[in-house]
Amino acid sequence: MPDVTGPTSGGEALVAALVAHGVDTVFGIPGTHNLEIYRHLLAHGVRHVGTRHEQGAGYAADGYARTTGRVGVALVTTGPALLNAVAAIGQAYSDSVPVLVVSPGLPLRHPAAGNGLLHETKDQQGAMRAVAAASLRPTSVEDIPVAVAQAFAIMTHGRPRPVHLEVPLDVLLETTDGPATGPAGACHRLAPTAPAGVVTEAAAWLDDAAFPVILAGGGANRAAAELRAVAERLGAPVVTTTNGKGVLPEDHPLALGAGIHLPVVRDLVTEADVVLAVGTELAPADLWNGPLPLAGRLVRIDIDPVAMVTNALPDLGLVGDSARVLADLLVALGGEPARRDPIDLLGWRERKRADAEREGATWLPLVRALSAALPRDVVLGTDNAMFCYYGMLANLPVHEPSSYLFPTGYGTLGYGLPAAIGAKVGNPDRPVVAVLGDGGLMFTVAELATAAELGLTLPVVVVDNRGYGEIRHEMTGRGDPVHAVTFEAPDFAALGRSLGCLGTTVDDPVDLTAAVRVGLLADRPTVIHVRHHERAAPAGGGEHA
Repeated sequence: MPDVTGPTSGGEALVAALVAHGVDTVFGIPGTHNLEIYRHLLAHGVRHVGTRHEQGAGYAADGYARTTGRVGVALVTTGPALLNAVAAIGQAYSDSVPVLVVSPGLPLRHPAAGNGLLHETKDQQGAMRAVAAASLRPTSVEDIPVAVAQAFAIMTHGRPRPVHLEVPLDVLLETTDGPATGPAGACHRLAPTAPAGVVTEAAAWLDDAAFPVILAGGGANRAAAELRAVAERLGAPVVTTTNGKGVLPEDHPLALGAGIHLPVVRDLVTEADVVLAVGTELAPADLWNGPLPLAGRLVRIDIDPVAMVTNALPDLGLVGDSARVLADLLVALGGEPARRDPIDLLGWRERKRADAEREGATWLPLVRALSAALPRDVVLGTDNAMFCYYGMLANLPVHEPSSYLFPTGYGTLGYGLPAAIGAKVGNPDRPVVAVLGDGGLMFTVAELATAAELGLTLPVVVVDNRGYGEIRHEMTGRGDPVHAVTFEAPDFAALGRSLGCLGTTVDDPVDLTAAVRVGLLADRPTVIHVRHHERAAPAGGGEHA
């Protein structure tokens, strides 16, 4: 660690403050205006992972954050570079991911009407406020550690959200005579819980229920052990949203898996007399087919009091950290299992399986071939591709929380590859596989070069259905002219090889298993181009492409 007892520039104060909050890795691209930050990264022991596009840096920071539980940091320069990252920050906001995007800003005394400075943007902070939880702008070197502490407070307390930190160009270059002062040390997540009386009442409702059901979202990922204990105590089946997939191992007897949008889940919650929803917005992007027909009592656990009363009003709301509230709920329930007639779990599992296979029929051979190759602790970086949400979501088992990385809500394309890179950087000993469609991969295909340069063992499965298949089906369903959605993909295997990866092409689903297994042993990324021809249109699933 360098000696910072002498004059400290704004750039060094920024890097030192990030390190004080536990940051040791950043994803980004250097540029003219952020060089004073880059100058100090190596001296402070911060690893820089260079991406080929700022959107890729944002997605990589997202994947890193989801899988490590730490803040992911994207470091970009001004104007167009920062705006390139906007889609990724919007996605992190939608999925409640703590990503800090750091950029320079225009000088403090920059003319209000502008003067043509390089990368000049009229309202850079305004653009970021539209997609992030906040945009902070320190105005002195001494203020930088304060702003960093404020950013971490926003990201690590309450509902995780991304934050933008903008340091003016002249402040980056200014120096202070001694070390910059301000809050030091990482913010530790508080674990607030609901009032004891409310927890006791919720426990009584659940214990007395004849048919309790648990719905778990992304907000339950850091409460996997507590969720499992409550489910086992109640004997309650668990269904998850996309972001909650894997929070309960999907081969657990109580796990019905992901796919909260399926018709069987609507029947399930209609029959339930108490539904416990943990860390889920119950959002249209999860449900696809309108709100759930909740017939019994709804108990919600959520860190966000606004989310608590959005989409479905609870009969009982427990605002607090999911792990803490579930732990308190378990204590209130006591150790004796509930006395009730056994729930027909096997019947519900079979109905769920039938619904999932019906929806994903076109993709089942590929899903089964991929599943056969995956280790139990795999992380999947997926994209808004038909194979991922019709095929894999409800049919491919996942057994660890925060292991199915998918861009829900905001619904960006190109997420899967850079998110998988970020996950692998943050979890070098875990197997990671990226799965994308041919249309989505082209949004961030340059990040194949990033993965190759890093020497990552990373199978990249590209399921090629010749364009934007979902939109093609929607055009057909509307009776519209079908155009602008079908195109021939490049030879992705050859493209991967040209960027330093291995590459192979799969025409028969049975060959995908071996290709992924080989890719999981390779010394570099492996692009696996799966040429798939759709046989039937599945049921509609929203604005996916």
